[in-house]
Amino acid sequence: MTLEKSIIDINKFALDRDWNQFHSPKNLAASISIEANELLEIFQWTNHSREEIDNDKELSQHISEEIADVLIYCLRFCSTLGLNPLSIINEKLKLNGEKYPISKSKGSNVKYKLL
Repeated sequence: MTLEKSIIDINKFALDRDWNQFHSPKNLAASISIEANELLEIFQWTNHSREEIDNDKELSQHISEEIADVLIYCLRFCSTLGLNPLSIINEKLKLNGEKYPISKSKGSNVKYKLL
């Protein structure tokens, strides 16, 4: 499935349920945050390792579903604002490359303002 087909399916899902009226920029931004926090909640009071996640199908499925919710809302938000998700990702990667040059940031998690 392509990104474009996924966006069409997400938009149809909302249209079929008459949810366009609820998908304001503020509501979609809030929904992204809420779903991201549901993803974070999986890790609350624990520190699941990559290996643990890989070996626990139920945990992996739960994480996948929460990531999907975040992505669905992000793609819906882009669609309602007429933004091309791949274009804005590529532009942000370019900007991040300028903010975090390899020579100063490789192996470091220091915020760019401190570089």
